[in-house]
Amino acid sequence: MNDYSKKNTNTKKQKTLFDVEEEWEEEWKDMPEFVQEKQEPFATIKIRFETEDDLKKFSEMIEQKLTQKTQSIWFPFRSHWGGENTKKRWRDES
Repeated sequence: MNDYSKKNTNTKKQKTLFDVEEEWEEEWKDMPEFVQEKQEPFATIKIRFETEDDLKKFSEMIEQKLTQKTQSIWFPFRSHWGGENTKKRWRDES
């Protein structure tokens, strides 16, 4: 036994990370599980630009920032990182 374990023999056993119940868990007991499926785009296309000026014109036309490093965008605009524009989407599946 090291000095640390000798000093702490009278203490209550510490809960491990997985033994601790979060405050919200009591409220969520018996609630149905919710799974958010990843929504795939309806269609994807590749657009090729001959010049940087063509890219800038297209960017202005769709009112989205595009650079040579831009790999994908949503149209109409939707942030890839979440935020206000992604939280307020309604999708009627009926």
